[in-house]
Amino acid sequence: MTEQRVFASKPKIGARTGAATAPAEPSSADGAPARRSRKLVVLLVIVALLGSGAGYWFLIGPGASAEQGAAQEPPAPEPGVVQELEPISLNLAGGRYLMISLGLQLTAEVEDEIDPSIALDRTITLFSGRTIEDVSSAEGRTALKAELAAALKEGYDGEVIDVFFTTFVTQ
Repeated sequence: MTEQRVFASKPKIGARTGAATAPAEPSSADGAPARRSRKLVVLLVIVALLGSGAGYWFLIGPGASAEQGAAQEPPAPEPGVVQELEPISLNLAGGRYLMISLGLQLTAEVEDEIDPSIALDRTITLFSGRTIEDVSSAEGRTALKAELAAALKEGYDGEVIDVFFTTFVTQ
């Protein structure tokens, strides 16, 4: 009695077998389904870009109507007279001094002179203790002037539009 054993041969790595090589999608030899899906993705991206561009243009961009922009921003106040304040001397850091006087640009609605105490208080608070480098450079003066103008607009409830330095002497 002889026993006969049959060993199945294992497929080699990379070899194709009949059942495992069946394509998942029927396709032609030139890869038509892959091309169709790429075209669809490109088409969807183009449509999305065009839609977002049109939305920007018509809602907030240059194509937005002028009436919408005018309704969102209040008109700028009309400038009136410039009220000049007396010069004051301030102590800077390092034993230095600053003599400063201001011109307050008022709105046209203001008929009388305004009380200068708020402007003087905000000026003293902003400039006192600064270094000579802070107040003597052009960039420093511009930044301090913008900060002072914002503080004065708030302090005078919109009656002051801008501020001008009429005297600015450091020692």
